[in-house]
Amino acid sequence: MAWSYSYSIGNCGDNEIMQKEKLSLIIPVYNEEESLRNLIKKVLEVKLPLEREIIIVDDCSKDDSYKIALELSEKNKRIKLIKHGKNIGKGGAIRTGLKNVGGTIIGIQDADLEYNPKEYSKLIKPILENKTKIVYGSRFLGKKGSQGSFIFYMGNRALSWTTGLLYGQKITDMETCYKFYRRELLKKIKLKSDGFDIEPEITAKFLKCGYKILEVPITYLPRTKKDGKKIKVKDGFVALWVLLKQKFERINY
Repeated sequence: MAWSYSYSIGNCGDNEIMQKEKLSLIIPVYNEEESLRNLIKKVLEVKLPLEREIIIVDDCSKDDSYKIALELSEKNKRIKLIKHGKNIGKGGAIRTGLKNVGGTIIGIQDADLEYNPKEYSKLIKPILENKTKIVYGSRFLGKKGSQGSFIFYMGNRALSWTTGLLYGQKITDMETCYKFYRRELLKKIKLKSDGFDIEPEITAKFLKCGYKILEVPITYLPRTKKDGKKIKVKDGFVALWVLLKQKFERINY
């Protein structure tokens, strides 16, 4: 059954082109030497019914992350490694990754171990079955587990509620790392964010374009600031500003 999925692109009829499905996983990395090797091992172990490529974007790490990523990419041809000459931020790393994807489906994977790659299958299944073009993995649906610190939990829920209020679709986890979507959607939006504000920007632009986001429950193993968590309280206020700004800003098609 592996490699059996195909996807129609172009116009219906004689001009229709069938393309084999391929998943492009973008992994932004900044100072993740403790978890990167284990994370890539988990990603490679996942069995999927389609081809995949892994695009690691090292955002000018100060530790041995790039050295580890280089070693991994030399051992596996499915891994593509890109290095920033200066630190830009998660959004900048994702935008660099997007310029280098070759798949029909794009997914984002943080370099830490908060999210479980074993859940890729249920994230891409609705897309492969043409039930939706966008799937978010929600940490707040299904079985309740650890949600991290109370302040970040409440901040995320408030931002998700605000997203629904502004854009007309209920979202339970707007800030989730796990965003999977058809590559063709990138033709509709132009991303500009360099930091964590990439999350509200991409969600707002998807919704403004009229796309519906399907959420599926995922598990989550939060880490603390001591463990290397980089997002800060101020990023929540930036996200709120981005949601408000995008509501009234014209999208450049």
